[in-house]
Amino acid sequence: MSAPINDGGPAFPTLFIEPNYGSGYAGMTMRDYFAAAALQGILSNHEACFDNGKQRAEYCYIVANAMLKAREANP
Repeated sequence: MSAPINDGGPAFPTLFIEPNYGSGYAGMTMRDYFAAAALQGILSNHEACFDNGKQRAEYCYIVANAMLKAREANP
């Protein structure tokens, strides 16, 4: 079994309270937020060398994981 992926927690935490489901925080994770920011940068660079969207998406999550590691090192 692989280790759980550090998602960084919620990017924009919004508390929800549901009588039938309990409470918690909903919304996008920091990992997804970082990946979206990386994708925005990649798509703005017309010279970026990627064969397809899958490669772009995979690279964005590599960048997001690196950003989370840097965040852990320098909180």
